[in-house]
Amino acid sequence: MNAYLNALGVICNLGAGKAAVAEALFAADDSGIRAEHGWVPGQQVPLGSVHAALPPIPDTLIARRNNRNNRLLLAAALEIEADIRGAIARYGTARIGVVLGTSTTGIEEATHGIGAYCRDGAWPADYRYAHQELAAPAEFLAEWLGLAGPCYGISTACTSGARALLSARRMLRLGVCDAVLCGGVDTLCRLAINGFHALEAIDLRRCDPFSRHRRGINIGEAAALFLMTREAGPVQLLGGGASSDAYHMSSPDPQGAGAQQAMRHALHDAGLDAAQIDYINLHGTATEHNDSMESVAVANTFGRDIPCSSTKSLTGHTLAAAGALEAAFCWLSLTDPRAERRLPPHVWDGAADPALPALNFAVAGSHLPANGPRRLMSNSFAFGGNNAALILGDAT
Repeated sequence: MNAYLNALGVICNLGAGKAAVAEALFAADDSGIRAEHGWVPGQQVPLGSVHAALPPIPDTLIARRNNRNNRLLLAAALEIEADIRGAIARYGTARIGVVLGTSTTGIEEATHGIGAYCRDGAWPADYRYAHQELAAPAEFLAEWLGLAGPCYGISTACTSGARALLSARRMLRLGVCDAVLCGGVDTLCRLAINGFHALEAIDLRRCDPFSRHRRGINIGEAAALFLMTREAGPVQLLGGGASSDAYHMSSPDPQGAGAQQAMRHALHDAGLDAAQIDYINLHGTATEHNDSMESVAVANTFGRDIPCSSTKSLTGHTLAAAGALEAAFCWLSLTDPRAERRLPPHVWDGAADPALPALNFAVAGSHLPANGPRRLMSNSFAFGGNNAALILGDAT
């Protein structure tokens, strides 16, 4: 059974909507990573914040669903509302599912509420525990659209958005749904930012994936929402693979065994050889251990000539949204509005780490082969050895 990504709504620090995001992405515009006060006590930290105005939560849902995470998700959904409404008219509300990856949900609002309780001894009137439940974004979307199909959240850290796409495809294959809204959403919150800061994993400058000077991540926020169906669309989800090597709570296996397993599962699932992949969007967090592991895993699986890039120096690490956002970047390459099929560039200081296998990093102006079919892989690797790889390609 074929699964097609028929429509995409996206918002991140690069812009609101596909056109704005594509323009900044392919131009290697890293101006969306900006130092901000107020998140870590006594320090500025570079963040990939969304500065676009976000839509308000509909009046009927505002009492229970009003938080930044839902407003960011709504912005992505409104971009493809016509496609969604068309699917509802075609399949019916009970045949459309929702599965979304998230980790922060409404925890920033919850943190303010808990702070108020500690200070005042009473919960503020607008405090809602449900904001921080992991299914909350999916439930909000289903309530807004009046959907009655399967609806749930996935929270597997940095693979959540990618795994949401795999779960959506599974629902289509099982015949449970005829269409699924899938993707990921996460917003900036003090809990996550200070947690990574405590791990000494945050770079106080723009991050440098795979550089010998890499010092850690920048954190960003994003929502990427796909409409997936069995009906032919512009981009096909050709394959996916996942693994869990459980090597360590936060560090990956240095040899990238689980990462290689996920990539090879994806190739097998798609019926492709490694030589048939045209580009890899790397997880590329700019941490010492991730970049070391991933470069070894990619070199062992694909060799060193395949074009690849990490886009986290442009967007920051958007946590649970990252897998969906970076799949969206592959979608944008395949549907490039300029018809040039440009590749996301690798933005860094150019100082290669001699301890890592040298990879073929895409630069601004790089593009996919002129003749198809074209196939792109997107990698996501998470705490606990949780790994996922997606393969997107031209519709066939």
